[in-house]
Amino acid sequence: MSKKNGKKGFITEFKEFITKGNILDMAVGVIIGNSFKAIVTALTDKVIMPLVTAVIGDGGVSDIKTVLSPAKDAVVDAEGNVITEAVAENAIEWGLFIQSIIDFLLVAIVLFVIIKSAMTFQKKREELMKKLRKEEEAVEEAPAAPAEPTIEEKNAEVLKEIRDLLAQNIKK
Repeated sequence: MSKKNGKKGFITEFKEFITKGNILDMAVGVIIGNSFKAIVTALTDKVIMPLVTAVIGDGGVSDIKTVLSPAKDAVVDAEGNVITEAVAENAIEWGLFIQSIIDFLLVAIVLFVIIKSAMTFQKKREELMKKLRKEEEAVEEAPAAPAEPTIEEKNAEVLKEIRDLLAQNIKK
């Protein structure tokens, strides 16, 4: 692509793409996610699984398995010739699967609590902002305090009072 055609070059487009806020936010999210995974793994491996192991017994959850065919050692004759090769154990490792489910559930629970807390905080913030806006609108819409009467209006009022007093005195 040439810049003469009005098209951007690959490097220019890549720079724009990589410097957009969403990409940077995503990168920060991935880094925080990896750190979060390390925290959950430590919680699972060092706190929760030892408790489960204490209940289940030796080995813990990750060692639970169903052996389909046991391991066999190599058979060697007296001269050191291999008669049959060693065979590795063939097993379904249920425990690792269960361990992964436990890890997933822990991550899901912690994320749920974090997101629920953030949403609650956001909702309360929005309600406060709405309340503040209503109060500001009420202040703006409130009728202005009556203006002080002018000197002419004060004089007219005083003259009316004098007239009323004179009228009362004349009647007496």
